[in-house]
Amino acid sequence: MKMLTKSILGFVAASFLLTGCGSNAAPTAQEKVAPTITEEQLSYRNTSLYHEKDTVPPTFKFSDAPAGASQKFQRAFQDAPPMIPHDTEGMLPITRKDGNQCLNCHIPEIASSMGATPIPPSHFMDMRPKHKWDGKKFEKAVDNLKNEVAIVKKNKLYQGRWNCSQCHAPQSDAKLITENRFQPEYLSKDGAFKSHWDEVMTKDLDTVGKESIVTPKDVANEQSSAGESVWEHH
Repeated sequence: MKMLTKSILGFVAASFLLTGCGSNAAPTAQEKVAPTITEEQLSYRNTSLYHEKDTVPPTFKFSDAPAGASQKFQRAFQDAPPMIPHDTEGMLPITRKDGNQCLNCHIPEIASSMGATPIPPSHFMDMRPKHKWDGKKFEKAVDNLKNEVAIVKKNKLYQGRWNCSQCHAPQSDAKLITENRFQPEYLSKDGAFKSHWDEVMTKDLDTVGKESIVTPKDVANEQSSAGESVWEHH
């Protein structure tokens, strides 16, 4: 009987230790429940995710400064497409044949006199290989295994670049919802406002050391420095 009583008392004591001595005991720091996140807090706009009609986007304004009198934003990174700093009223949309007013100021021959950024040389290059197909046999114009590229310089704007607004967007005073901590490192002194892509587009990418280009061994499907793990060179 004494053994049974001791066993019962032991179970009761263990229960008190696990559950506490009373239902009104204050929770410990580990037991505190995290606050509930509401549907509104899940949205950057602080509105319900289920009722878009109640959502009002932040107001912003595109630049209304006339061409030649506007302040330019720095490029997002080296050779990034620059943003349009001036008013584009009446200039958009751009059409292929006779609806591109950008050329009136940005053609290199007159850009400096207009105070405009000249269209870079890369826009006067055709970089699309002209493959051949006679209906039966396909013949490539370049050999990719030899790192061959097709670059043909033109004396006129390459028509693959006719739609300026495909890459260049107007500047606005919109504020970022989340801070952007990216810090660009320009490879040239004037890289924040000028493109140098045409000067470096054919240079080898030094990714795994000196032999980062395709070598004869690569063409022969043999092991070479270019095919080794990058970690072996660092």
